[in-house]
Amino acid sequence: MYEVATEEHEREISDMESSTVAHSEVMLVVNHSRIKPPFSMLLATVLYCAEFITAAVLCSLYHKTEDVIWMGFTLTFMLLPAVLIQLALTFIHRDLGRDRPLVLFLHLLLLGPVIRCFEALVVYFKSGKREEPYVTISRKINLEKGQIPMEWEIGQSERNLATHRNAFKRTAVIQAFLGSAPQLTLQLYAGIQEKYILPARLTLMIITLISITYGALVCIVLAIQIRYDDYKVRLRPFAYLCIIVWRGLEIATRITSLVLFSTALTHWVILVGMGNLLFFFFLPWVEFWARKGSLAKDVEKNFSKLGTTVVLSMFTLLYACINVFCWSAVQLDLAHRELIERKQRWDRLAMFYCGRFVENFVLITLWYFYKSDFYEYVCAPLLAAQLLICYSLAVLFMLLFYQFCHPCKSLFKYNVHDCLHCVCFRTGRRVGGGRRGKLPPSYSTAATMVLVPEEPLQLLDPENSQPLDLTNQLGEQETAILDDMMQES
Repeated sequence: MYEVATEEHEREISDMESSTVAHSEVMLVVNHSRIKPPFSMLLATVLYCAEFITAAVLCSLYHKTEDVIWMGFTLTFMLLPAVLIQLALTFIHRDLGRDRPLVLFLHLLLLGPVIRCFEALVVYFKSGKREEPYVTISRKINLEKGQIPMEWEIGQSERNLATHRNAFKRTAVIQAFLGSAPQLTLQLYAGIQEKYILPARLTLMIITLISITYGALVCIVLAIQIRYDDYKVRLRPFAYLCIIVWRGLEIATRITSLVLFSTALTHWVILVGMGNLLFFFFLPWVEFWARKGSLAKDVEKNFSKLGTTVVLSMFTLLYACINVFCWSAVQLDLAHRELIERKQRWDRLAMFYCGRFVENFVLITLWYFYKSDFYEYVCAPLLAAQLLICYSLAVLFMLLFYQFCHPCKSLFKYNVHDCLHCVCFRTGRRVGGGRRGKLPPSYSTAATMVLVPEEPLQLLDPENSQPLDLTNQLGEQETAILDDMMQES
């Protein structure tokens, strides 16, 4: 048996880093297999370049027509994420302390993703041509083989590609929610106001929608990898399809609601957007101050307390921007070293989607009553109903993912079916005047706690026993399950 001898502090390589297994079972040593092609890096680089070039072309068209306002906003949403991506790549790869002038120069030219993708391709094509000694061992629990701890030998090439992959995941999220999402909102609003769609504008809108959906998909994958770092996580194709439909419908409905509302009440949409942004920005800090915690250590060894605060503020800003458009899939814990809360907060998930549904409903209703003459040829009630139905479908696909497609669903103590049943049963019991029925069986694949009543007193002492109160026992069983669920959340 091999033991992990290296102590690494780069936790961003979550799928490659070694982890400690708390229970002792048979350890199966597996040699590392062939390195997977870096398709995700190619996709992220293509989306970055395509959006940047298309936005630049659209800016030139705005300049020719003297649309200064549209040009200014388009340029801002083009350059802001590009600059932040260069900083993120430089920070993750720690290039400031290394002698790499060409790489730093290309970052100054906003070509950082291109050179990083080229480096990853070089590493991939060179791997396997000569035998490499492993530099570390990754120890994970394989859920598909009965939760057996397994070990993988990680070579130098595979480790370098893991660093590149995780860096590109972060940049994809930055590009999606600091650039693509506001860019798509702006161009859709501009198209409605000008009553025509330029080919370049339509192309940019399609690219940004793909970028946002991909970024939201990466958010889900990163959240699962961070939360279940001790397990070998593998998503199946149907799970990816479910996430894409869920995220695509959620984001498209949200952006359309904001744009329609902005066409009716232009100045009020600024209040709605800033209110969402500030709420989600300050929420982690308020929770941090309420817990009286201290700032997370080891975010970066060379950072002062001020530098750590700036990095955490930027991280919180990204978190807030994600939640303005869709569910971020994680909750921040600024006192924790990984900055991510590992518990699955079902109550936060339910509150977010209920609140967002109500918010979208209010925005669409206000648009319906204050809409302009531009929509006289549009069936407004049908459009409003379609938006609400699409958001409901997004929630449905989200529930399907957590119920059937989540790679770690067997670790859930309670699943979606159990949560919904307990809530519905409790509501039905109140409406039914206190009548209680037997709980139907759960269809979860996870283990669920079942409270078994003790032996009836009639069997122990028939003479002195009292009648068995099944109503009270069912009520206590339901209350215990709800209490357990609240503790888990």
